[in-house]
Amino acid sequence: MTFESVIGLEVHAQLLTRSKIFCSCSTQFGHTPNSSTCPVCLGLPGALPVLNREALAMAVKVGLALDCNINQRSIFSRKNYFYPDLPKGYQISQFQLPIAEKGQVEILIRQEDEVSAMNYYCPKSFGIIRVHLEEDAGKSVHSDGQGTHVNLNRTGVPLIEIVSEPNLRSSQEAYDYLRNLRRILLYLGVCNGNMEQGSLRCDANVSIRKLNSSSLGTKVEIKNLNSFRFLRKALDFEIKRQIRVVQLGGHIRQETRLWDQENGRTSTMRAKEEAHDYRYFPDPDLLDVNISTQWLQDLQSEIPELPGKRFSRFVEQYSLNEDEAFLVTQTRQMADYFEDAVKTYNQPKIIFNWIAGELVRQLKANDGDISDCLVRPSQLTDLIRFIEDGKISGKMGKQILERMCRTGEDPGIIISEEGLKQINDVIVLERIVDSILKENLEKVKAYESGKSGLLGFFIGQVMKQTSGQANPKRVNEVLLRKLGSV
Repeated sequence: MTFESVIGLEVHAQLLTRSKIFCSCSTQFGHTPNSSTCPVCLGLPGALPVLNREALAMAVKVGLALDCNINQRSIFSRKNYFYPDLPKGYQISQFQLPIAEKGQVEILIRQEDEVSAMNYYCPKSFGIIRVHLEEDAGKSVHSDGQGTHVNLNRTGVPLIEIVSEPNLRSSQEAYDYLRNLRRILLYLGVCNGNMEQGSLRCDANVSIRKLNSSSLGTKVEIKNLNSFRFLRKALDFEIKRQIRVVQLGGHIRQETRLWDQENGRTSTMRAKEEAHDYRYFPDPDLLDVNISTQWLQDLQSEIPELPGKRFSRFVEQYSLNEDEAFLVTQTRQMADYFEDAVKTYNQPKIIFNWIAGELVRQLKANDGDISDCLVRPSQLTDLIRFIEDGKISGKMGKQILERMCRTGEDPGIIISEEGLKQINDVIVLERIVDSILKENLEKVKAYESGKSGLLGFFIGQVMKQTSGQANPKRVNEVLLRKLGSV
């Protein structure tokens, strides 16, 4: 019997507001435990919540970007459950009438052509059930031999939950979906996408059924997957586990499981709750949310060109291949940097190679990214022009870029200060080559006898003597001429 998997993801994204969703406490990561709290987020008697307008605006933007219907009236509810890191005994969330629902997202699925071994990207649409606002819970910290401590700094941090339709069919599709969803959130500027710090988390609902069946099997939820790799590994394991259980005549239990990375398996956490277990009811302390048509239009106008459309445009407008376009549109900042550079020097392929190669390498070496870059796009293209015009070599360019990344200086100033002008004068190069050939007569005879690989030795000697400033192409031409006449 052949089975197929049915997967739906619940993605929790922390919104980039400075204060919490219902109070003015800071959302900054890394504060002293329990220092970013107040009577509101601790749920003390008499404290009343007030909705953060910026969090609402960010949630609406996400809904618009995912092609959802925006509910101009929505309500908050209390989701009741007891856990040590939930001080109120309930979580303020949305159940009926969320901010947005019934949307879809088109993502790029990476595939490989078996004949050419080249990657290509196929667009595929996935349904979005809902996008809703809610507050985060605190964090239980388990210490060996010291019990469990609770840090409530995260309590009340604003989250959006994005719930997909169960139409993902493999761990790879789930991986691509989450990766593309993260790109959209980064483009919107509503989440930093940092999975290590918990800013982006994912719960996966997975079941199996007979291939081509329309019925759904019993689903299992895998909680708190905090990396793309763990998502794929956990789903692969769980799909195989469920198939094995059914093939042996067993039945799948509806439950919540956790991914155990150390042992490479999922394990039971608890029986899966249903919605009625949480006893949802409208929060009496919060007014209904009403979004005016004018404000909705204003927020729509703030939606930038999203990564999928930018990817397609870069392929068409700049003649990048799909891998190149996908890489340079990973973040809005990198795509903006690339386009700003192309505006000053219309050589998109050359600019892409420098950004994706040497510039990214320099930034990673200093634990930074394009948003930390001290080199302006126009400075990078000035450097590229010096190389293309033959004033400096590519090797010199890399050395200069390293200093530019540290200081933000113009390349012309660095070239002048360090005397890095490339030697192009043929007469000067001929004198240097003549001197090196005279000093290495035995190697010259060996070259003449057929050891053509020695050409690289002679080029290396010239570059060494000129401290790398000789034009390699001119050196090669002079050497071939001289060796042919020796």
